[in-house]
Amino acid sequence: MFQKSNTGRLKFVDAHMHLYDIDHPELHYGHWQTDEDHPVLGSDTWRLATRSYTAEDFIDEASPHGMVKCVHIECAMGSKDPVSETRWLQNVYKQTGFPQAIVGKVDLRSSDSEKQIERHSNYKNFRGIRDFHEGDYLDSDDFMFGFSLLSKYDLVAHVSAQIHNMQQVVDLARTYSDTIIVLDHAGFPNNPDHSKPSLLSPEEYSERWIKGMSMLANEKNVICKISGLGMGNHQWTVESIRDNVKTCIDLFGCERSLFASNWPVDGLWGTYGDMVNAFVEITKDFTLTEKNALFASNAERIYKI
Repeated sequence: MFQKSNTGRLKFVDAHMHLYDIDHPELHYGHWQTDEDHPVLGSDTWRLATRSYTAEDFIDEASPHGMVKCVHIECAMGSKDPVSETRWLQNVYKQTGFPQAIVGKVDLRSSDSEKQIERHSNYKNFRGIRDFHEGDYLDSDDFMFGFSLLSKYDLVAHVSAQIHNMQQVVDLARTYSDTIIVLDHAGFPNNPDHSKPSLLSPEEYSERWIKGMSMLANEKNVICKISGLGMGNHQWTVESIRDNVKTCIDLFGCERSLFASNWPVDGLWGTYGDMVNAFVEITKDFTLTEKNALFASNAERIYKI
């Protein structure tokens, strides 16, 4: 449960972080290579490829700021066998106690998607699936068939939707109302793709984001993960993200919102302490029950940790 430590710092369950071993023989990190651009952030992530980021690195960086549990989101994009990452992470957990939950990659469009899910599920910390591709796929028949399997295995779905495909996520949520859908990175309240500027003005983009988020908030099985705000706002400050954070919480409520770091990616534009302190500052007038939900108990409930 969310509580104050002996030093008075709030305990934090980080619901979105990444670890990677650049030299692992089975794992490939397509977005963490010095010769492969991230599809949104471009070459910014090259800085992450200069070294591995281990559980020990994360614990050293995050625990002084209140992190007590974490959820690992798939990172080894381009690996021949995505289950290799879950296997590796389960071993990391045995050695370090982190991460407590694993969200892995499954190609839900594949004819063997259920076999992939079953193999991931052999590892006790496996809790959910993130599967995204370029292009329009969220309402394709093969993707939806794979998505229909998640409730059978009691898995959480993670969707990286932006303003142009939020209606598709609404349709998914209505069709599969017994599956929890976590919307990653607050639905990207600011255009994250700096290499392809939006044709919309910032005001128009914000209006479309709020409209899409309002639709999603009407679906009770959709959770808003407030994370990754630095990707669209590299010079972020508490004041520059305050309205985005408050809008998410106003729409989804404290019971269906949670905080996460997107570390170490968002570490390109700030420190872990800056991020946690910003969330603390923005919610300083919230009740203890509300803070408990946002910082810890929602993630503990959703991921059973």
